[in-house]
Amino acid sequence: MAVCWSLGSFAQPQGRQVSGSVTDESGTPMVGVTILEKGSQRGTTTNAEGKYTIRVKGDQSDLLFSMLGYASREIRVGKRTLVDVVLEEETSAIDEVVVVGYGYVRRADLTGSVASVNTSEMNKAPVRSFDEALAGRVAGVQVTSSEGEPGSSINIIVRGQNSLTQDSSPLYVVDGFPLESFNASSLNPADIVSIDVLKDASSTAIYGARGANGVIMITTRSGREGRAQVSYEGSFGLQNTTNRMELMNPYEFVKLQLEIDPYQARQSYLKPNSLGLDTRTLEYYRHAQYIDWQERVLQVAPMHNHTVSLTGGTKAVKYAASLNYMGQEGVVRQSGYDRVSGRLRLDIEASKNFKVGFNTSYSWTNQYGTSVRMPSSNAEASLTLMYNMWGYRPVTGGNIDDLLNADEDTEIVEMTTWGNRYNPMLYLNNEEKDYGQSNFVANVYGEYRFGKYLKLRVTGGINRNVAILEDFFNSKHPYSQKIAGVIKGVNGYAQYETRQSLLNENTLTFDRTFNKSHHLNVVAGVTVQEYKFSNFRGTAWNVPRESLGISGLDEGVAQPLISSKSINRMMSGLARVNYDYKHKYYLTFSFRADGSSKFPAGNKWGYFPSGSVSYRISQENFLKDSRVISDAKIRASYGLTGNNRVGDFAYMSQLNLTNVDGYSWNNELVQGAQLASLGNYKLKWESTKALDVGMDLSFFDQRIALTMDYYDKETYDLLLNANLPLSSGYQRAMMNVGAVRNYGFELTLNTVNIQTKNFMWTTNFNISFNRSKVLGLADGEQSMDSFINWHSDYQSVPLYETRVGKPITMFVGMVYDGLYQISDFTWQNDSDPSIPHENRQYVLKDDVPDNGMARNQIQPGYIRFKDFDNDGHVGTEDRRVLGDPNPKYVGGFSNSFVWKDFDLNVFFQFSGGNKIMNANRILFEGTYRYGLNQFASYVDRWSPENPHSNNYVPGGQKVAYYSDKTLEDGSYLRLKTVQIGYTLPKQILSKLHISKLRVYFAAQNLFTWTAYTGYDPEVSIFNSPLTPGFDYLSYPRSRTYTVGINLSF
Repeated sequence: MAVCWSLGSFAQPQGRQVSGSVTDESGTPMVGVTILEKGSQRGTTTNAEGKYTIRVKGDQSDLLFSMLGYASREIRVGKRTLVDVVLEEETSAIDEVVVVGYGYVRRADLTGSVASVNTSEMNKAPVRSFDEALAGRVAGVQVTSSEGEPGSSINIIVRGQNSLTQDSSPLYVVDGFPLESFNASSLNPADIVSIDVLKDASSTAIYGARGANGVIMITTRSGREGRAQVSYEGSFGLQNTTNRMELMNPYEFVKLQLEIDPYQARQSYLKPNSLGLDTRTLEYYRHAQYIDWQERVLQVAPMHNHTVSLTGGTKAVKYAASLNYMGQEGVVRQSGYDRVSGRLRLDIEASKNFKVGFNTSYSWTNQYGTSVRMPSSNAEASLTLMYNMWGYRPVTGGNIDDLLNADEDTEIVEMTTWGNRYNPMLYLNNEEKDYGQSNFVANVYGEYRFGKYLKLRVTGGINRNVAILEDFFNSKHPYSQKIAGVIKGVNGYAQYETRQSLLNENTLTFDRTFNKSHHLNVVAGVTVQEYKFSNFRGTAWNVPRESLGISGLDEGVAQPLISSKSINRMMSGLARVNYDYKHKYYLTFSFRADGSSKFPAGNKWGYFPSGSVSYRISQENFLKDSRVISDAKIRASYGLTGNNRVGDFAYMSQLNLTNVDGYSWNNELVQGAQLASLGNYKLKWESTKALDVGMDLSFFDQRIALTMDYYDKETYDLLLNANLPLSSGYQRAMMNVGAVRNYGFELTLNTVNIQTKNFMWTTNFNISFNRSKVLGLADGEQSMDSFINWHSDYQSVPLYETRVGKPITMFVGMVYDGLYQISDFTWQNDSDPSIPHENRQYVLKDDVPDNGMARNQIQPGYIRFKDFDNDGHVGTEDRRVLGDPNPKYVGGFSNSFVWKDFDLNVFFQFSGGNKIMNANRILFEGTYRYGLNQFASYVDRWSPENPHSNNYVPGGQKVAYYSDKTLEDGSYLRLKTVQIGYTLPKQILSKLHISKLRVYFAAQNLFTWTAYTGYDPEVSIFNSPLTPGFDYLSYPRSRTYTVGINLSF
């Protein structure tokens, strides 16, 4: 019996059983993870659901979890029977895979300048699209938004403006599909896995004609082997304006009106009785009830974002799908932005050598709400929402409700000839505006491998965008009144645009290592692309049944229709050779030939070669075992890229046939033809030659990583809309003239400051310096002026100058020289000081220069400009360069902290050295318009008792000159994004069958430190290469607070 017991005991398994699951950082179960008990032969692997079971000796057993590409973990079992583990991807910078044109490269093997975006940090920003969060995160990439309106355009410039009059935005390549005119808002940021920015010619020349402005490579989420995982990401937030303009209160406003027009103001506000005695005093208005129009127009606005995704697959079939809805109301009432999008990706390994797949997405976006400025170019500010929100008077001498409820301030209109005064609320409640876009992208691929080294990849795709813009103004809206002398009545328009791109790409890739030392990768291919565009717009005035809205336009008086259609095609051949010897010496050569229908015969083809070399010093024997230097590489590249962003038929003369232009013949109006533009059959590609020299260094087991680059680019044969001699009969024509240089320095520093078992602190910093210089303009031209059509008085006054030898564009105008003082004048009776100021007849002294006005109209307290030529008269010859609208440096830095299950990310963005023309101050800091409220800063204005003020008297600048008085420093430091999150422990979630649950709080645009006095220093209302940095009635930027959840099953 004892023997039997002994044998039975020996047969029993030793130790006890432990089970659990292994997931990645996103909560996805991991298949094939190896689990070993340390010091024994026991081991197992996770199944298709990421689960495992293993027997261990006891409480002191340690389990080792490992998988290729992930950091291994060692965990003491203790008394637990359930051990769940999360494995993190290896974060070795040199082993990171970077997406480049038509392939992938290890970062250590790069010979060009390619920057990768930390998408994990970027997605912590509570924004609608990835480009909003990109600012300050990549060295050499300048990202600015024109204003704060939901859905407003985002301007991205890589290493400076290459072109003067053409588009300088980068090419986007989404999952290998090149997209021009890309709508970034159509792409859900949660779908993005990686973003890589190709900056130098070595990286971008493979895209030839479209690579000169940089290339942004975007990779979206794909499926992975394992059980299906469902994830939900949701957030809800509130937005408020980051800043509101401080306006005059009732007391300050009435005091100003008494200065502008003492008689009218006394009648309106002091209310004299039949005996001529005032029944009120100015002091009454210190406590008078008033209307805060900003409070009524602006609001605290909600926003919410919801994404549901599904990923999974087998070894042969992998899938990923997602649905997203985002709704964002604007801080201006009745405005906002909505997006609905979906994405489906399927990858099939049909056999050992053959793969196929497709990737498709659809999105619908809608930007709605009233126009804060004129809906088109128009020079009457009094018809705009923002103008009336600031300028509509806050108080009357009568019942305040009459001002609030009236459509128009008729009292002021009757007293002045300076335009209408419309209640700001009219704009919000009486316009129906929607700008909807549907975007459909689909591409398919087939990939066949011939043996071990050769691979053929064939892709085809379509990108179709349909945009519908509808705008309708009912009978109460100011735009239904007289505009530029025309009464339109109830009116509206509908515009329909389609853009469609078809693409086929065919590439062969050869990849082989010879003798374990020589690695060769060769890519060759042929691509063809077709782009179509069509546009139609119909407008109607005097619509009889306004209740029908946009549907009633057919009953109105039809206006001339606008329609167009265009097409261009391009065929390309490409090749690239990558060679490295023992991962130490690297050589890359690429070449692309593009043939485009945009250019005439003889100039259709452009050729774009590039080459680069790099030397990994750290692979030398004397550094291989260094404990200080982890990796060191120097690299250099030089190449040629192109730009074909010009009209499809720019080389042809344009002939217009309209129903407006014509002539009379035989008592009838006959339609006539009009020469609209002059063609140029010598037009050819705009080209950029670029040099880049860089260094990549990392120290202390890659705890510190440093990247530095110097670049020098010259763009020549500019596609310039150049001035023509007046004798030609045309103002401008498209020509290849002039050249521009951009050069600068970039630095990126990433550090792991602290890394322990429970705590990690990392820092990322980048800064970029760019300088530009115009090397040439049209033949015989040394400078070119640019204008802003924002006000009737300033339409023909140049604000910008482009001059050979100077930056691309500079602010120009008069140099502010203070204000005229009483000592600059004489008056009657030999300047008798006993005569009251208001009774004096001032005459400007002969030795004091004028300010462009007639000398007899200038009074003390008027603005004064420097007379550089000392002729006593200030005119165009006294115009000077005032400042640079482009920043001298831009960048950002972030800090990320992880402590146990808590995480915190703090991101700052900065920009410095640029100027902004604050045109709002021209209107709201010294008006001569009676009844128009002003900024509170105008309380401090010139008077005999306050002669040191910099603000002139009301109406003290009646000459239309720009000056540096309203030119401000646009530098800023912004606390852009803060997010703090908490991930619930796996032990709790496993009982609920939840893979991951994280909750967080995030804030965007928390604080901005700046000297700029406008709404926000990140502004450029009429943005173009020649007209940046202009602020005029801009939509306020918002500060956002959100709470959210990341949930995976």
